[in-house]
Amino acid sequence: MAVNRTPVLKRCRSLGLDPVYLGVDKKSKRQLKRSGKKTSEYGMQLREKQKAKFIYGVLEKPFRNYYEIADKKKGMTGENLMRILESRLDNVVFRMGFARTRREARQVVDHKMFTVNGKTVNIPSYQVKAGDVIEVRESKKGLQRFKDILEVTGGRLVPEWLEVDPEKLQGTVKELPNREQIDVPVDEMLIVELYSK
Repeated sequence: MAVNRTPVLKRCRSLGLDPVYLGVDKKSKRQLKRSGKKTSEYGMQLREKQKAKFIYGVLEKPFRNYYEIADKKKGMTGENLMRILESRLDNVVFRMGFARTRREARQVVDHKMFTVNGKTVNIPSYQVKAGDVIEVRESKKGLQRFKDILEVTGGRLVPEWLEVDPEKLQGTVKELPNREQIDVPVDEMLIVELYSK
């Protein structure tokens, strides 16, 4: 299985991205030195795609597949793409505050710690639907790990399209998000332009 092992802060710096979107609260002290070159249109489109891939932890081939699915759906392709990325199970676990970072969210899903509607799911890319109930497995609820995570993420704002009960370690997807509810600094129109060439 391919894994992106690039240091988070280094990658954030090169993409001009705030590490907070990945759940990392460190800041890099270094400044990015760019020569006085102007970024081309293609360069800007590529950077937006790399930003989206990096934030959601998706590699090129699955990202391309998401784009093709989004293109076939009704409505704006860019919005559909962002909705598909946002409704990945690992992202929803991160948004609910059951993981400190997006990478940790992917790991806890991978380790079979979550159920969706009562069934154990260990696929980070699993697409959640409106009405799905996501819960920490009964056998894992007593783990110190989740107590520590909730201490850190307790003050994090849960998006309005999700409902979370931290006591029971469970949450519900009230509806799939629209673009206004997705607070990720990605210009999806540039990604659509890049892929539609």
